[in-house]
Amino acid sequence: MSTAIILRAIQLGLVFAVLSLGEYITVGIMDNPDLTVDGSFVTGGAVCAMMTIAGFPNLGLFAAFIAGILCGCVTAFLQTKMKIQPLLAGILTMTGLYSVNLRIMNGSPNVTLHASGMSDHTILSNDATRLYVLLAIVIALILAMYLFFKTSIGLMLRATGDNEEMVSSSSINVDNMKFLGLGLSNGLVALSGALLVQFQNFADVTGGTGMLVLGLAGIIIGEAILRPKGIGMGLIAAALGAVLYRLLYTFALQLGFAATDMNLVSSVLVAVTISIPYLQKLAKKRKSEHA
Repeated sequence: MSTAIILRAIQLGLVFAVLSLGEYITVGIMDNPDLTVDGSFVTGGAVCAMMTIAGFPNLGLFAAFIAGILCGCVTAFLQTKMKIQPLLAGILTMTGLYSVNLRIMNGSPNVTLHASGMSDHTILSNDATRLYVLLAIVIALILAMYLFFKTSIGLMLRATGDNEEMVSSSSINVDNMKFLGLGLSNGLVALSGALLVQFQNFADVTGGTGMLVLGLAGIIIGEAILRPKGIGMGLIAAALGAVLYRLLYTFALQLGFAATDMNLVSSVLVAVTISIPYLQKLAKKRKSEHA
């Protein structure tokens, strides 16, 4: 692979590191994978694209984050107030967001930033500084999340994920914690979608397909490599795993896999990564038996 291809893979990995950090809240903290992701990712991109076209690219990133929080709150509402099973609640929100995203994009399945002339005014428009900007964003988010999860409300959110029944008996409002967790998670997911739009200069209503698996892949690969024991290392592992996953993805493309096969490649990669601890344990067992 050329240096340019590797550099672009790292940059995309940092974009998706924000996605993995968002999913880390629901998967690593709340122990509840959220299917809203595939919809809220596109929502963030759609909002950012329309705001950028209107002449507010930086505000578009903030608006995307807020839009993602609202998406997460819808799922939380379905879970807590309507008593809908979490998996189904995420599916319902994700399905409804398809129509919402089309509305945001004025009925068009894709929107380009080039036509508006604003593609050169985003924070990712400069090739020379793009890597540093993305790296700064990811580091800032890791630090902010680490500090947040050390606060009393962050600790309550972590406790909710560990033992919901115990927390509810301790006068902590579990429903509020779910609103907070799902809101923040999808806010970061939407921010990742917004960064991707500014990176590639277009938004697509189908761009969220497979984002749940992609985010999980980053978390799983990072944890398989670093074996994190604390919240800080867990966040670093999620971000690092996303970058490594993107490099592996790019390597697979270079080997000749068709782009249409990459969802299958992603699923196999995640399955193998999850199985690594078991395979290592099995290998040690067989080695001891033959010793």
